[in-house]
This record gives sequence, C-alpha cells and structure tokens, in this order.
Amino acid sequence: MNTTIAPHPSQRFDALAEIARTLGHVHRLALLEHVAQGEHSVEQLSELSGLSIANASQHLQLLRRAGFVQTRRDGKRVLYRMASGPIANLLASLRDYAAHQHAEIQELVSDSINRPERLEGVPIKELLGRMADDSILLLDVRPEDEFALGHLPGAINIPAEELERHLGELPSAKEIVAYCRGPYCVLSTHAVAALRASGFNARRLEAGFPEWKAAGLRVEMSAKRANDSAN
Repeated sequence: MNTTIAPHPSQRFDALAEIARTLGHVHRLALLEHVAQGEHSVEQLSELSGLSIANASQHLQLLRRAGFVQTRRDGKRVLYRMASGPIANLLASLRDYAAHQHAEIQELVSDSINRPERLEGVPIKELLGRMADDSILLLDVRPEDEFALGHLPGAINIPAEELERHLGELPSAKEIVAYCRGPYCVLSTHAVAALRASGFNARRLEAGFPEWKAAGLRVEMSAKRANDSAN
C-alpha cells in the first residue's frame, strides 16, 4: 500500500514568500507597471523608470527568472513583455491594497459624494455592450508612446496634459469614456472632471488598459508598432 506524505503546511507558503521577495522592490514594481503597458526594450524601460540600463537590466533579469516577464529578440534589441498568467491582476490587487491604506485615496473616497466623477466608473462589461454603439467615444489619456504600444479598439489618444487644448475637437453629442493605466490612475479622473466642466457627458472606465489586456480582450496598436511586432 502506497502512502502519500502530505507536504508540511509551511511549504505551501514558500512560493508565495518567493513571489513577495521578488516584488518587494520599488524598481521592480515600477518596471512591471511599464511592461504592463506594452512591450519595451531595456533602454526604453531604463528611461521610463529613471534607472541606469545596467540597473534596469539586473531587475528585469530577476523578474524574468521569477516568471513575471518574457523576452524576445528584435535584431540587436531584447524586448520585454508581460508573461502569461494573472500578473496584471496581481499588480491591480497590490494597487488596491495600497490605495486602501493611502491617505490621498481615502480623501478621494470621502469626496466622491460631492465629486462623483473622481471614482464613478463604467464597468468593462457595460463598455463591451456599447462598443458597437456609435454614441460613445473612447478616450485614452495616457502618453502617446503608451497608446502606440496598445489601446482599446477604436480609442483615440489625447494625453491628459493636452486635453484642454483639444476640447473643441471632441463631439459634444457622444458620451466620452476616458481611461488610463488603472482604476486609481488620476489621469482619467482629471480628464473626466475637465470634460464635465466644459459641458461634455463623460465618465471614466472603471478599470484601465492593463486590466483590459489581462482579461484577454482585443487590443489595437498603432500601425507602425504593429508592423514592428510582425517583423
């Protein structure tokens, strides 16, 4: 008769502890957030995160060995992308917990009664039901380079800091749904506030681009970026 020996209870937490150790560094979390937006080279990630190339590369190698990122070669460049699995959801959960603890987010929550645009959001499920409806406009307020790496189908890009200069180009008859990097990204909340102040019917997407992508939903990218990825 074969006897199976159950693992010691503490062993079940070894993998969790290893994940926590890998993520327990501000630089690695910052790099993962940038990779979640789309594929980047180590040089681009170095610039985005403010790290030296050598330092960024070291942290990226740790993330790769832990299974958080994957790489591919593009000529002489090594490009980093998010690995498979619910990594974006894990990052979102970390952001949610940090937000729960953070005084600024607590202020947003308490202020939401008088300023509902700050937290009121359109659920992804509702948005999917209206994607074919010509009465809405999807507005991506992230920087142009992030938009080029990937965005929601049919979205237009006006970076948040440029929005007020382009308000006259937006259709007043459509509801505008703005989104950015995640549920607590202030770019979309500020955009919705500016749009509503100018008389537009506007709401923010409850989630952000990383959550949309993590759900396996269709993503578009700029024509140039799509050609680069295909080669």
